[in-house]
Amino acid sequence: MEEHQGYDIIGDVHGCAHTLERLLELMGYRVQAGVWRHPQRKALFLGDIIDRGPRIREALHIVHGMVEAGEAQCIMGNHEFNALGWETRAPAGSGREYLRDHNERHLRLIGDTLEQFAPWPQEWSEFVEWFAQLPLFLDFGLFRMVHACWDARLIQPLREQYPDGRIDREFIEASVERGSFAAQTFDRLLRGTDMRLPHGMTMTGKDGFTRAFFRTKFWEEAPLTYGDVVFQPDALPTEIAARPLSDDQRAELLIYGPEQPMLFVGHYWQQGRPHPIRPNLACLDYSAVKYGKLVAYRWSGERHLDRDHFVWVDVPKLD
Repeated sequence: MEEHQGYDIIGDVHGCAHTLERLLELMGYRVQAGVWRHPQRKALFLGDIIDRGPRIREALHIVHGMVEAGEAQCIMGNHEFNALGWETRAPAGSGREYLRDHNERHLRLIGDTLEQFAPWPQEWSEFVEWFAQLPLFLDFGLFRMVHACWDARLIQPLREQYPDGRIDREFIEASVERGSFAAQTFDRLLRGTDMRLPHGMTMTGKDGFTRAFFRTKFWEEAPLTYGDVVFQPDALPTEIAARPLSDDQRAELLIYGPEQPMLFVGHYWQQGRPHPIRPNLACLDYSAVKYGKLVAYRWSGERHLDRDHFVWVDVPKLD
């Protein structure tokens, strides 16, 4: 890294192209030769550029154009991975036609993207090919980026196969096998950690999806109850939040320790005023597509997160 150069790490865009333009402009980026550029800084995107929002195609063009021009880097989010699975035919003998089943639940997630790209099928195919080239993580030494969760037990062997975090078609196809290294890697790095609700319970979230699991923190070192580890917009029922964790449940929790380099993630639909979770951990997804905030962190060489380095723009309706 050049000493004079800083990085602007940007959370989940989800098709909010106009808001992304306002955030880039706020941070001093300007369009030159059709690409958003900054005289001294580069942008880093945490993935999930697609789905849900009103201007998905435009958002992809902005981010892709910056990456191709060397003005930005972008890692894979679970929504880019979902698109790859939706469009990639499964290997022979797998018992399915595509890596990701074309069912109603999955169509609800990718439907807006497919609809907005319907007039440009070749363009969509080219973007899907680009998704396959996105790294699953970035490690700059003093800070790291992954869409949902940094798990060294998976990232270390992944690096041995793919030092830059960019996987190949064979690895993507291997993810169809439940429990495989590829499936575990995509699930943990792009979706995070979770815990099953007790007694066969399910919850329907604000996004309308019903789940038997809830998202969990991967940094809580001494949790006692379910409520101590929940990390999602939808709160647990009071009686479940107060339920004690078993010794086995605590032993299975992943811990990203405070001695580790700074880590930036997206994915988790945070609310309120952007702030560090811990001195070395920040989530930059503040529900932009749900009329929240599109958030960036402006890193300039510091070893601990600075609350004043968070910048954001609020997302108006019909952005």
